Amino acid sequence: MAVRGAAIRLVGTLAILAIMAGCAERKGVSSSRGVPLETFTAEQIYKRAEYDLENGDPDDAAELFGEIERLYPYSEWAKRALIMQAFSYHSDRDYENSRGAAQRYIDFYPADEDAAYAQYLLALSYYDQIDEVGRDQGLTYQALQALREVIEIYPDSEYARSAILKFDLAFDHLAAKEMEIGRYYLRREHYTAAINRFRVVVEEFQTTSHTPESLHRLVESYLSLGLVEEAQTAGAILAYNFQSTVWYQDSYKLLVERGLTAQAKGDSWLRQVHRQMVKGQWL
Repeated sequence: MAVRGAAIRLVGTLAILAIMAGCAERKGVSSSRGVPLETFTAEQIYKRAEYDLENGDPDDAAELFGEIERLYPYSEWAKRALIMQAFSYHSDRDYENSRGAAQRYIDFYPADEDAAYAQYLLALSYYDQIDEVGRDQGLTYQALQALREVIEIYPDSEYARSAILKFDLAFDHLAAKEMEIGRYYLRREHYTAAINRFRVVVEEFQTTSHTPESLHRLVESYLSLGLVEEAQTAGAILAYNFQSTVWYQDSYKLLVERGLTAQAKGDSWLRQVHRQMVKGQWL
């Protein structure tokens, strides 16, 4: 009897999905079979939305999840549908609407177990656009802030570790953009503009993978301007922290060709960095 009951429920669910599959318009308008969306329960609409999502139609899934929130507000199904709507929009690369749904979930259910996932989705809505923004780094900074909130507010969640990894990658991305612009100026012999970009990397992005190259480019730029002491100091920082890199080898060659050594000299901003990074003198 239990098997027969389960079979009957399965047939009923499939029948409902078949009817709802014909829906041409979602917002309370009847389906092609004349069945208004309001006649279905929240669970039935939810299952149909899940079906759409699993079958490659996240846009319709997001709309149906939204209808649950409209037709059955404050219900448990509405809460579940809201986080799924955020996920559906994200799957459809509709990042703005995904962000909006995720933020509503955080606002309405801040203590819920899925709040961490909502915050993570919100961060992803920025993070997944980083490669699309060209030199406009506004979304990267927003991604960093949102990822930081996942890490700080939900440190014990399953999303914290992924957020840390993505935070480091986004941070590295900012440094990479500064390097890209700096190289552009360097190729065109705009040395002062190039130095300003490489300085940002050294001072603000010291923990990224771009620091060794930025120091080498500073050696190149300062030598081109005839600022020998600054070039030597940049080389000294390279020698102490990144001697095994190709960037140190290239800088060493440039300095030796001019009869120079890699040592801290003068009183430039790089001398201060040298005192901090090499000698540990922060005052």
